[in-house]
Amino acid sequence: MPAEFTRAELRSLRRLDTPFQIQKFLDQQIGYNKEPGGVTCYSPRLVLRHGIAHCMEGALLAAAALRVHGHPPLLVDLEAVHDDDHVLAVYRLDGHWGAIAKSNYAGLRFRSPVYRTLRELVLSYFEHYYNLRGEKTLRKYSRPVNLARFDRMSWMTSDKDVWAGPEHLCDIPHIPLLKPGLERRLNRMDKRLFAAGLVGRVD
Repeated sequence: MPAEFTRAELRSLRRLDTPFQIQKFLDQQIGYNKEPGGVTCYSPRLVLRHGIAHCMEGALLAAAALRVHGHPPLLVDLEAVHDDDHVLAVYRLDGHWGAIAKSNYAGLRFRSPVYRTLRELVLSYFEHYYNLRGEKTLRKYSRPVNLARFDRMSWMTSDKDVWAGPEHLCDIPHIPLLKPGLERRLNRMDKRLFAAGLVGRVD
């Protein structure tokens, strides 16, 4: 590992020996950071220390945990309209993509590694990605960014906020999901799916 986790931190991360265990840890042991976007960007060390994370911070922790278990630390940014972006820690098993995520919306979290392409994986979030007006808001996604490029900034163990990764994700090109004209045909959210997505939401 290029960053110097403490023994206790490594023990915590090594216990999370499958992607699903990482997701369970994020869901059950890490609370939702309610600070408005742009206020904090905790490193994985700070997430473990404070026990809270928003979506970017959760993705960083998941990427670090995946790295401890031999996966590259990859993030993908989902870009929305009239809504916040969302960040996934992605991984591949047997050539198929899966994802881990921290979210206030139930449908924007874990994905099993069954998707043949990154586009397939991202599209699995489409029906669950909506704002409180019931609009389906997901529009674009980034290519995976390997966080190893930020090792010199100690993104995993810094005692300060780590903004380089999120800033890079915002700056790189994003790939449109919808062809021109499709947006006009989108219906509002089904009321049952809307309600289901808010289960466990922290206000």
